[in-house]
Amino acid sequence: MSRSGYSDDCGGWDLICWRGAVTSAINGKRGQSFLLELRDSLDAMPSKRLVSDALEADGEFCAIGVIGAKRGVDMSSLDANDREAVAVAFGIAPAMAAEIVFMNDEGHWYPETPEQRWIRMRDWVAKNIRSNAQ
Repeated sequence: MSRSGYSDDCGGWDLICWRGAVTSAINGKRGQSFLLELRDSLDAMPSKRLVSDALEADGEFCAIGVIGAKRGVDMSSLDANDREAVAVAFGIAPAMAAEIVFMNDEGHWYPETPEQRWIRMRDWVAKNIRSNAQ
């Protein structure tokens, strides 16, 4: 199982319900606010690089970790594999935390560099911000 908690065992009605939860979390007021903050935080990064499989590694961050660094969250005490705990720490729905982690870590089909991951995630964030949220 991945850090997002996603697996191949989900299908049918369970998958439909989960995708609905993800969509609601992303499109809701709290989700849109988080995405706007994430976009601005990504843009403000001096080194446009994102790591995978951890919130923080050697002073670099995954997409959610970028927000943690900006907010001063102590990520050393967070289990990066516990999407519920990550969601609580960042004030977002667990479905949104899982989706961002999945996109950060596994949302590609080719080997990518940390710089390519940053570009892909920045594009994903921009595509998920509703025009009326800006």
